[in-house]
Amino acid sequence: MNQTKELVEAVVKGMQEKKGRKITMVDLTQLSGAICEYMIICEGNSLTQVSSLSDSVWDTVRADTGKRLLSMDGNRHSSWIGMDYGSVLVHIFLPEQRSFYDLEHLWADSNLTEIPDPQ
Repeated sequence: MNQTKELVEAVVKGMQEKKGRKITMVDLTQLSGAICEYMIICEGNSLTQVSSLSDSVWDTVRADTGKRLLSMDGNRHSSWIGMDYGSVLVHIFLPEQRSFYDLEHLWADSNLTEIPDPQ
């Protein structure tokens, strides 16, 4: 398995461990000039959960792949946190912000994969 696929799996695993909802994988590999290969988007129900989701993604990616975060935008009190792993961008939103920015629609010409919510 290549490193990018392992990174995607680790991100999704980190999101699922903290009950991230409506996880969507945006595959940008077929689009020329795309800013990354994959974008993983999810939402949390509160500021605390958004923060916990980002912590879980960071911990899981580090433990499972050894990959380091290149940059992060947002903080513990943010309604959106963005995480840049180079080939993979992670967006964690409160539902209202996710609806407002509508990244899935922005990248609608890519392959979108909905990942079932954890039980």
